[in-house]
Amino acid sequence: MRKVLFLLCCLAVAFFVFPALASEPRYGGTLIYGSAGDATRLDPADVTDGISITRTDAMFEGLVRYKPGTTEIEPWLAESWEVSEDGLTFTFYLRKGVKFHDGTDFNADAVVYSFKRQFDPNHPFHQYGEWAYWQWMFNYVKDVEKVDDYTVRITLSQPNASFLTSMAMFTVAVVSPTACEKYKGDFFKNPVGTGPFKFVEWVKDDHMTVEAFEDYWGGRPYLDRIIFRVIPDPSVRLLELEKGSIHCMEYPNPDDLERIAKNPDLVLLELPGINVGYLAMNMGEDTPGFQKPFGDVRVRRAINHAINKKAIVEHLYRGTAVPAKNPIPPTMWGYNDDIEDYEYDPERAKALLAEAGYPNGFETTLWVMPVSRPYMFDPPKIAEAIQADLEEVGIRANIYTVEWGTYLQETEAGKHPMCLLGWIGDNGDPDNFLYVLLDKDNAIVGSAGNVAFYRNDELHEILIKAQQTYDQKEREALYRKAQEIIHNDAPWVPLAHAKLQMVLRKNVKGFVLHPLDRKYFQSVWLEE
Repeated sequence: MRKVLFLLCCLAVAFFVFPALASEPRYGGTLIYGSAGDATRLDPADVTDGISITRTDAMFEGLVRYKPGTTEIEPWLAESWEVSEDGLTFTFYLRKGVKFHDGTDFNADAVVYSFKRQFDPNHPFHQYGEWAYWQWMFNYVKDVEKVDDYTVRITLSQPNASFLTSMAMFTVAVVSPTACEKYKGDFFKNPVGTGPFKFVEWVKDDHMTVEAFEDYWGGRPYLDRIIFRVIPDPSVRLLELEKGSIHCMEYPNPDDLERIAKNPDLVLLELPGINVGYLAMNMGEDTPGFQKPFGDVRVRRAINHAINKKAIVEHLYRGTAVPAKNPIPPTMWGYNDDIEDYEYDPERAKALLAEAGYPNGFETTLWVMPVSRPYMFDPPKIAEAIQADLEEVGIRANIYTVEWGTYLQETEAGKHPMCLLGWIGDNGDPDNFLYVLLDKDNAIVGSAGNVAFYRNDELHEILIKAQQTYDQKEREALYRKAQEIIHNDAPWVPLAHAKLQMVLRKNVKGFVLHPLDRKYFQSVWLEE
């Protein structure tokens, strides 16, 4: 009898002290995900926004991936790889027995097809996409070749220190060549990958549904399906979560965090974010949105002095962010903390405007995102605060917004004089911020990552040199210098680096926040 009582006591202690032992993962159920906006496309190589990436990550995979919760890579569709001594040739040995959702085989032909369609103008699928990310992150790839059915060789035109970490990005996820040839220009509406979930339907601006892929090489996911519901207003998303009509929501309003914390049915996940929210001023004289004042560095510095970013962070981000002074976050290696931010000083701003020939200010348009993002939870309110600050120094900024997909296309085309945008790191490397967002290579009208259309030759030389050296200390010194140049030229007003946040109902288990805001659902399950 004593043994029985002892065992019962041990079980009771285990239940309360180690609750995870009392609840094992189970198969089944539909997870309903409250999303801030809708995808623009469902082809992983032809998207640039996190909302679309969340969808495509459920369906597609790459040769390597980031380990859960980290930016460290691990083998995935490739089991291993070798690198040549000169760092220019990477040979990947592929996993066998993997199927696409359409039943066709994953192999070297699929990898070559997925990559070459993005950079080879003679490839039959090249005409169906813009491939902006390939231009931003992989323009140094010289060739991708099949060695045999399960071996691929990738040759670079120059060394690149971030290549392997970049290979875990969504851009180089592998797609079904058979599906691409079948759907052609409509593949982005009929996605077929190798991931744990397969596509079911997409009702634009309402929802998208995926279901478990029974033949997934990594084992069937726990969930039967996921429905991504489009709920742009964070307050409405929270109401739906509280009612239980959705299971999780992204990007809560900072004003609601106390209310969330008091609700025993909800769980708030938080993590320091590798991101930046910023105001870009269009410096490109070849763009349709260019206005003469923004070509003068004194005007750009004046705008930096005019915006009270500390007040914006305090009152609008409500402790969920820190003010930004550089394009990269302070948690990233290579960050230059010696730079002194432009202090909030309206009088200094007015003096600079007068010096530049605008003593009475000028009129312009501020483009504003229509959706919540990790780096900017409530863009309209932030825009109103910026508008009021600029008005104080004589700059009359009219606010303009448009649907998210159109917003991205038109800012890439340079149709804005000023715009709010932001960036979530893709690979944990400073190159992914500084080169993609601020190098002249990426100030191309129509596919710009650099929406300030800022072009500085000295900066370009530094960033290319940093890409081509594998010495970490040397790269750090180069990136610190790059930040000095950018600060002096002031193409942006860096606004904030925000925490990543996700709110779940307490019966959602197995979800892990990722510092790059990638969302993986293979291990997620619903407790009864």
